[in-house]
Amino acid sequence: MKRRLFTTLALLTLAAAPLLAQDAAVVEAGGLKFKYSTPWMLSDTPGMMRVATLLAKAEGADKPLEAAFYVFPGGGGGVEANVSRWLGQFATKPESKTEEIAAGDQKITLVTATGTFNDGPPMGAKTPKENYTLLGAIVPTADGNNVFIKLTGPKDAIGKVSESFRAMITSPFAK
Repeated sequence: MKRRLFTTLALLTLAAAPLLAQDAAVVEAGGLKFKYSTPWMLSDTPGMMRVATLLAKAEGADKPLEAAFYVFPGGGGGVEANVSRWLGQFATKPESKTEEIAAGDQKITLVTATGTFNDGPPMGAKTPKENYTLLGAIVPTADGNNVFIKLTGPKDAIGKVSESFRAMITSPFAK
């Protein structure tokens, strides 16, 4: 009886290990370590410039939300150019806010924009998605490049993960 109990406990511990590891997971991008936890989970990463993808299930979204991490050779352009590019992905001028978040001794640029988002690949056909929100973070790195993190989805669903997104983008600089 004791042996069966021990075996059962050992199997439960092994089965729970991935769940425990998920609570303290890290994505590395641009030499920075971004910590994430529930509701985020690591996914496959398509594309050359995309270095990581996190998914989160949120009420109000018909599929998991996707946070894409990008690092571009040569830096990928300045903050203003990228903010303009993100805002240009909407069918009409979105309701938007750009803010600088202090994280340690760094300043992270966070863009929040809501409107009709033109969803689709950079060089392909777009599908207009009404009442969508984009959260875009531009995170500076030690080598002067930036990590770009972009999350889009239905406004209500993004609202449910926005605090965990903010915690994740500032995590490399947390003391």
